[in-house]
Formats: sequence, C-alpha cells, structure tokens
Amino acid sequence: MSQRGVEKGSGALFADAGQDGLLHRAFLRGASFTEEDVRKSPVVGIANSASELNPCNAGLKELVEDLKAGIREAGGLPLEFPTISISEPFTRPTSLYLRNLMSMDVEEMISTTPIDGVVLLGGCDKTVPAQIMGALSADKPSMMLTAGPRPVSCFKKNKEFTVDDVWPMCEKRRVGEVTDEDWRELEGKVNIGVGTCNVMGTATTMAAVAEMLGFALPGSSLAPANSATRRELARLTGHAIVASIKAQTLPSELVTEESLENAFRVVTALGGSTNAVIHLEAISGRVGLRIGPERFGLWSASTPYVTNVRPGGTRLLSDLDDAGGVPAVVGRIGHLIHEDTLTATGKTWGQILSESSFPANDAISPAAEPLSPRGALMMLHGNLAPRGAVLKAAGKHDPRLQRHRGRAVVFDGLEDLNNRIDDPDLDVNADSILVLRGMGVLGAPGMPEVGHIPIPAKLMRQGVSDMVRLSDARMSGTSTGTVVLHITPEAVAGGPLGILSDGDEIELDAEAGILRHFLSDEVISLRTPMENPQRPERGFAWLHQQHVLQADEGCDFDFLRGEPQTGSWPEGETREESALAHSE
Repeated sequence: MSQRGVEKGSGALFADAGQDGLLHRAFLRGASFTEEDVRKSPVVGIANSASELNPCNAGLKELVEDLKAGIREAGGLPLEFPTISISEPFTRPTSLYLRNLMSMDVEEMISTTPIDGVVLLGGCDKTVPAQIMGALSADKPSMMLTAGPRPVSCFKKNKEFTVDDVWPMCEKRRVGEVTDEDWRELEGKVNIGVGTCNVMGTATTMAAVAEMLGFALPGSSLAPANSATRRELARLTGHAIVASIKAQTLPSELVTEESLENAFRVVTALGGSTNAVIHLEAISGRVGLRIGPERFGLWSASTPYVTNVRPGGTRLLSDLDDAGGVPAVVGRIGHLIHEDTLTATGKTWGQILSESSFPANDAISPAAEPLSPRGALMMLHGNLAPRGAVLKAAGKHDPRLQRHRGRAVVFDGLEDLNNRIDDPDLDVNADSILVLRGMGVLGAPGMPEVGHIPIPAKLMRQGVSDMVRLSDARMSGTSTGTVVLHITPEAVAGGPLGILSDGDEIELDAEAGILRHFLSDEVISLRTPMENPQRPERGFAWLHQQHVLQADEGCDFDFLRGEPQTGSWPEGETREESALAHSE
C-alpha cells in the first residue's frame, strides 16, 4: 500500500479515491461488508476485551452486537478488534502487572488502525483503567461501555449472597467451620452469571470513574450484565460515540484537574475501592498531571461518605441503581462538584443534574445524615509511609482500631505468611499489628491483592475478627477491615517497611492521617534493608522492573506519562485552605 497523502490511522483511508482506499474497502468487502458499508463514516473501532479467561468480561461478546447496531443507526461503520484481557482472579502474579501492557496494546491499536474513534468494552478491575490510559495516549474520540455487575446469588439462608460473602466463608474454612459438602456447594453459588463483582468493588468503582471523566454515559455503571437495560445502553453508546467523533471531543480534553477531582470525590463518597487511588494517579499522569497523596487526602477529608452499599454498607448495587446511580451520588455531593465538566452525552454535569430528580432511597444517605462526614478512603503518611498509604474506613472493621498502637508481627512475602500465619506458636495477640512486605509493584511483582492479611487461626477461634494490618500490597475492592495498603516506597525499593522487625512498635492514627514507627536512627542503621528478589533478564518482566513507578505515581511506566502540564494545582494547600475554598 502506498500510504501517500492519507493521515496514518484515520478512517479517511476508506474514503481515499486512490490505491489505499481501494484496498481498504476491498479487504472489508471480502469480510462480507457491503459496498454501502465500507463507505460509511465515521469509522468506529470497538476495543473488545472479551475472553474465556476473563468471566467478568465474557458477556461483552453479546453486548457488542447492540453497540454495533447503535453505531450503524447513527451512520457509522463499526469495526471490532480484540486486545489482551486481564482477569483479576485468573492472572498471576496479579492483574495490575499487566495493566500497563494492556494500555499499550489499546493505544497502539487505536493509533495505528484506520478508525476515527473508539468504544472501549471492558469491565474487570484493571481493564477499565488500562483502556482509559491507552485511549488518553492515543487521543482519538473515545467512549466506554462496561460489562455490568453479575447477578446476586443465594447460599443457604443468605438470599442476597454477593462476592464479599465469600471471604468470611474462606476464613471459616481455614478453622474447620465449613464442611466439604458446603464447600462444594459454595463453588456453584459464588457466580451464577457473567459480569463484574456485584458489590462496590474495583470494577464498579472504576465504571463510576469512567462516568465522571466523561467516557461512559451517566447512569451506566450499575445496570446488570446482559440485561435489557445494558443492551439499550450499548445502543445509546453507539449513538454517542458517533456524535463525539463529529464534535471531535478528545480524551485529553475530558481528563482535567476538575474532572479528576470530581471522580475521586465520588469514589470516596461511594466507599469505593482503594485501587482507584492508583488508577486515577495513572490516568492523570497520561495527560501530564499529578494528583499526589496530599491532594487525595484533602478531597477525601472534605467529602461525605454517603453510599450505603456493600461491601461498605448493607444495600445492593441494584438499590443504588434504583436511587439514581452515580448521578444521584453526584447530586448528593453537588456542592463539591465542578459542574462545568463534560459527560459522555456532551452535556455538562450541571446540565445533567438540572434535568434530573432522584427518589429517596436508603442506598444513599440524606444530606443531613451522611454515613460519615468524611470520605471512606483515608490517606496516611509518616515515617513508615513517607510517600503515602491508604486505608478504607468503610465496611466490616473495628472502629477502635482507627487509633491503635501495637507491636509488629512481620511476614516476608506470601510463602512466609502462609507457612506461619496459623502456627499455634506464632507470637501474636489481638493487639499485634500484622505486616506483610515484599508485595509491592517491584517486589511481587505487580502489587497483588494480598494485603488483606488473614487473622491468625488461633485468634479467630477466640473471636477476633479484625486487626491492624499493613502492607505494600493492594487488596480487593470487595474486602474490608483495618487494612493499610500501598505503603510507599515499597519494602524492596528502600521503604521503611523493609527494615521492620518483629516486636517493633507501630502507631496508626487514621483520623490524623499518621502511620509511624518509633525506631531510632541508630537502630535503623544496624538493620539490613530488604532486597528485591526479582532479577528478570528479558521480555515484559524486564521492562516492568526497569520502568514501573511506585504506587504514589500510579504504577504506570515512566515512559508512558504525558508531558507535565504547567500551572496545575497549587502545591502546599492545607486542609483548612481546601475546605475554605470549597465553602466559598
């Protein structure tokens, strides 16, 4: 092909009157497209992450047909293409390890293929941020349609069995309280259909982020997977992407300081996943912005936690959907929202709210009675987390542990943890602080979701259900407890976590945002830092070790970040100044 006079990677290739246009149209005609089809414009790519190795996204194979119908109705030509697919439970060592690779796959497919814009089809935890990151770097008009949550199941007397109910069953199994027969029955009750986790885990949290950033239609996050409602959303997304292409709305115009703030305020109001902190930082980095743990902390401290849905609350996602979904939460904290930011409809959030009314529903607390006056995600700092850490103060946790001082019980990696956590001779009590290290983005690698350290079996039998737990790992958005995560720098990158020993005293003061140890400089000088066990010599593992950033920079690759923007958020703003700014 000549590739002369036609912009690389544009749908204009199909309209070219010369050799390139002829061959592009001819190849599609051979794939059963008609003469009329191959001359339609705009050309809309569909990045489909459906895979049998990703049950969360499996329903996208059917949903894509409704999306294509919507694109055709709006006059466009839909062309579906695959990308890699990342499943949280099926990917080792962790799905985050492959997030950046998927973003590169998505970016290159958008950039190098003859399409005018793209719809991103995803759902499972790291898929949504990977697709948004790739679309931002490619910067063609982009929209997102997520898979939607799977059906709620029932198990024994629990008629509303959701994925967060699995973890207590696993803990009971460890101490012999679940029979073999019940264990086999549980296998068939956890997931009774395709779709993402059916609570406010990472997948639904990131679907909400996609709404807030203007990639997904307002109100689209919660409709059940493969339901009639989600199929209609697919068709409407097809209409919307064609309109977005005609308006030339670019992803880089959607992700701004204001839209990022909106997104995180909604996440912390939802009691969303701690993983959103990492992903929002990575997304912001693709457009040359940096949020930083201090700013996350300011936003959370001044945003009420209002959404009573599992795993942090008691209601189901369907109840939140009935209450109006993400737009209703936006309306509930509207005084904190930048209303002039764009939604995927082309309207601003202010316009969407002015046209909407939301019924009273106990899935969202009344304005005068928030679940908490501050957001559910608490940012920590101190000499044990010099560059930050995060704690989710929602769900099943002991509030007394929010301010706690205890002695460390340290585990060096998963093998050590698994070998010793249930040892009856383990020197641990209910006041101990469990520490799991070596599980960061470099050391694991990829920060697996293992930060939710199990309660030692002998303490479980005594009725202990929560303890302070610290890690440089992540945890599932479907988990809760007094678990401090993403401690940065990680242990193998020289972080203080790497020099802790059993018996060292640690203090957590969540409300003050403090996490610290009490070691003297002299004692620290005698300790041996933890070494990185990873020594890859080739391939993606080598690339990951050489270029991945720490959690406070989103765990993106350094060479994928956008050119830093000038004149961005003011540095050094205090909590008091931030609160004052939002009250004026």
